[in-house]
Amino acid sequence: MKIRHWAAITAAFSMLGFAGTTLAQEAPKAITIATEGAYAPWNFTTADGKLDGLEVELANDLCTRMKVQCTIIAQDWEGLIPSLKVGKFDVIMASMFITPKRLETIDFTQPYAVDPSGFAVAKDSELGKQGGSTEKFKVEDEATSAAAIEKLKHLLKGKVVGVQAATINLEFVKKYFADTVEIREYKTTEQHDLDLAAGRIDAIFTQQTALAATLAKPEFSSFTLAGPGFVGGLFGLGTGAGLRKEDTELKEMLNAAIDAAIADGTIKRISEKWVKTDVTPVK
Repeated sequence: MKIRHWAAITAAFSMLGFAGTTLAQEAPKAITIATEGAYAPWNFTTADGKLDGLEVELANDLCTRMKVQCTIIAQDWEGLIPSLKVGKFDVIMASMFITPKRLETIDFTQPYAVDPSGFAVAKDSELGKQGGSTEKFKVEDEATSAAAIEKLKHLLKGKVVGVQAATINLEFVKKYFADTVEIREYKTTEQHDLDLAAGRIDAIFTQQTALAATLAKPEFSSFTLAGPGFVGGLFGLGTGAGLRKEDTELKEMLNAAIDAAIADGTIKRISEKWVKTDVTPVK
């Protein structure tokens, strides 16, 4: 009797353990998505305190497709990954590049956008006189990217360049321009935009769509996007949604929703609305 009784108890606990594992993998009914809220037009906070922008609209669209209730909150850039890991929220959608370094600590969906990074400078500067460019260089293609970088270094020599702290854009400028320019770090892109307009720095480096939005403002009429854009290499695979490694079911749901948003043209429509160009990843 004792043996049969113990076997029954063991079986019961095994079933409970199996059930617990199954529940852990069930599709979530509600999630919280964090964005920075300070990176217009990708994500920003309106005058009345609401979050808006490309990623906020896309997040709501993805949640509708997944049939999940979503809450979108703002989180300072530097706290995004640490706060995700401790469970403050479930997903990051904050124009975050998918890179090998970040993949060591968190997971990502497939890219929902690919957006080159570049410089904005005064129109009458040496680089500004060269004008903008539609060229895009893959950083890992050293044969072509190295020549483009060397040309930029010559035109920016001795200048002060503003870059947002704790970003891949900062890593790029440090790696390729630290011996040529003075690098000034900022908590947000809004802060380095203000210093550029005030003449306290000579250039800013960030994603070209964000630069285009900044340059469209009247106070930036004497500045221009200049030089080519850079993708790949340090910039990784594109921009994706960050999530915890163990949230495999949520990742599958998000990837399916992103696939659908790419296939029916939603990402194209939303990106053209907010950044005036199509940033849809090529499948």
